[in-house]
Amino acid sequence: MTVGGKVWLDQGEVRFLGENRVLLLKAIASHGSINQAAKALKIGYKTAWDLVDAMNNLASQPLVTRVSGGRGGGGTKLTEAGGALIELFELLQAKHTQLITLLSQNGGDSASLLRTAQRITMKTSARNQLVGTVSEIKKGAVNSEIKLLVRNQTPIIATITNESVDDMGIKVGDEAYALIKSSWILLARSKPKMISARNSIEGVVEAVVEGKVNVEIKLSISGGNTITAVITEDAQKELDFKRGDKAWALFKATHVIIGA
Repeated sequence: MTVGGKVWLDQGEVRFLGENRVLLLKAIASHGSINQAAKALKIGYKTAWDLVDAMNNLASQPLVTRVSGGRGGGGTKLTEAGGALIELFELLQAKHTQLITLLSQNGGDSASLLRTAQRITMKTSARNQLVGTVSEIKKGAVNSEIKLLVRNQTPIIATITNESVDDMGIKVGDEAYALIKSSWILLARSKPKMISARNSIEGVVEAVVEGKVNVEIKLSISGGNTITAVITEDAQKELDFKRGDKAWALFKATHVIIGA
């Protein structure tokens, strides 16, 4: 089974914008002429004008406008609204490609595709959502310790109740995801020698986003994943994290939520 699809925008029940129409708009912006744009795309001049008229009629503002005078007797140009619409479409197309790629990486079986789709549509306040495979389960009298391998590289330890393990039916080898709130993550510049937090993950600072009160630090970790932590401005002043710096993300096993 393979996953595919295309992006298009509809106005009510009428097709408004798709990949071919965006190509026409971009060609008009490049050539300054519907005639030249039509030749570049190897479509009829009348067809090109019909498509432009259809888009202009459906849009709240004209996307293409005529230009009179000048050398060659005038032409056509893309309006600001037309340029903005191209940017929006290309953004949607990029996100759609990411979704298709993510779904396609799950082996193609229907159960795996369904689990991936459920994760994507899941709404949660936790900034960090990491998918992995359950590699170990240690049951105690009340709680269980779950070891999750993220992309078979990064281990994450979580402590959840035995009842939760039984309710979710988690077994070794199952796919599961870890949710960790960014405010639960502590950052260090070097690996601590002694610490009570079970999770200590090495990474590289990918971005530092300063806010009015807190600072958001994004770490790139093994396997191409990212962990986001939120620290205070005072902590950032002391640690002085910059892009490319090595850092360690520290968090307790009890601060990891497991989903399956």
